[in-house]
Amino acid sequence: MRPASEEDGGTFRVWEGDASPPTHSVPPHLVAKAAASISDGAFQRVHERLLHAYFAENRDITAAMTLSEIWKDAGLDPAEFKRSEDPALLREVSEQHNTAIEAGVTGVPAMQLEGQDVAITGAHPRELYRRWARRALEAAAQDERS
Repeated sequence: MRPASEEDGGTFRVWEGDASPPTHSVPPHLVAKAAASISDGAFQRVHERLLHAYFAENRDITAAMTLSEIWKDAGLDPAEFKRSEDPALLREVSEQHNTAIEAGVTGVPAMQLEGQDVAITGAHPRELYRRWARRALEAAAQDERS
């Protein structure tokens, strides 16, 4: 709730409903990657709708029907939704998933600075990310001086 209370924190609602929230994010990642294969704009629209559907509407973004609706809501051609079923895309997402697991990521969102072996998992206040980046930059500058 703390990150959601920030000015640019977006809409967040504690999960409600009979069903539990999804326990994995491979299907929405496939759909986001499929949209990215069309254009950056298509990716941005799908990405925003995925986040809103999950965090603000408590929708199961692993369900095929929900993902198809999000695709259409983003203004994308329904016939192009089949891109998310591409085996090459599944391999790419699986490799990225495994890399994230190796880095200690246990959920999304997750951030890792290049050259660092630690990742931050979960939604956090923007100031945490700023502090993390500032410390990394200071450490890199110190290393350059040494």
